[in-house]
Amino acid sequence: MKIAFGADHAGFHLKNHLVSLVRSLGHEVEDFGTFSESSVDYPDFAVLVAEAVETCRSERGVLICGSGVGMSIAANRFSGVRAVLALTEAQARLARGHNDANVLCLGARLSGVVLAEDAVRAFLSTAFEGGRHVPRVAKLSSCGVAAARPDTLPPSRSK
Repeated sequence: MKIAFGADHAGFHLKNHLVSLVRSLGHEVEDFGTFSESSVDYPDFAVLVAEAVETCRSERGVLICGSGVGMSIAANRFSGVRAVLALTEAQARLARGHNDANVLCLGARLSGVVLAEDAVRAFLSTAFEGGRHVPRVAKLSSCGVAAARPDTLPPSRSK
């Protein structure tokens, strides 16, 4: 599987560690940087990874910033990208199994190396369960469309 990686300065060291881990697990990696501890803007790297996943150049992505929040906000602006902030193995496993998440966001300042390794392993090894989750995931693609068109909202949300 091809995995796209990106990080800002806060995630630089953790990214490098996780890139090595993912390669050792037999996956191909495309590392979009950053390549130093110099201060950079996290959206620049979220865009590169999200575009790689959106266009299917990479099957999945991993983004790392200080909290993981900014990366997930930026990545989720791309069609077909389902980015999740998962700081534990259980969150990563459920995000893959139930939500078909394709971008994992990590907070370098919030989780240690071992927790991040566990989350990445779970994210890469867990398959989407399908079944009852398929229509739910399909609805994610129309969330913005429904918000723009009140006639498509469920009765409880329409005015």
